[in-house]
Amino acid sequence: KNSKRRISIMSKLNNTKVITGKNTRLSYFNGWEPKSINGGPEKYSVSLLIPKSDVETVNAIEKAIDAAIEEGVGKFGGKKPNKAALKTPLRDGDIERDDEAYKGHYFINANSTTAPQIVDKQVKPIMDRSEVYSGCYARVSINFYAFNS
Repeated sequence: KNSKRRISIMSKLNNTKVITGKNTRLSYFNGWEPKSINGGPEKYSVSLLIPKSDVETVNAIEKAIDAAIEEGVGKFGGKKPNKAALKTPLRDGDIERDDEAYKGHYFINANSTTAPQIVDKQVKPIMDRSEVYSGCYARVSINFYAFNS
């Protein structure tokens, strides 16, 4: 059992929410149908590839992670943990993935048991599934929350 503390996706408070920049790329996109990974519960999921050059998105994510840590202090026994000791969701594609697509990018693996809203620029639902797929670029709204794993 992995007892390492982690920060992951989803919260209701706005200070833990980020909308990524337009150069975010979807990888391993399972947003139309939930999928079970290693026999676990079915979830909607995606790996978000965020260019390291997108400093605005990266900084917003770091701030949202900090807010999630503050919000989650109760889950850590009432003490704020050292961020460096946590496994945070913003990961380095140059270090953690041997994959050309991840080079020069940070990545976040996001998942949810509820279906994501998949919308266009006018926030109207996209019905044509061929418009959103692994490899396409999208702006993604993500929420961060703290949990112990």
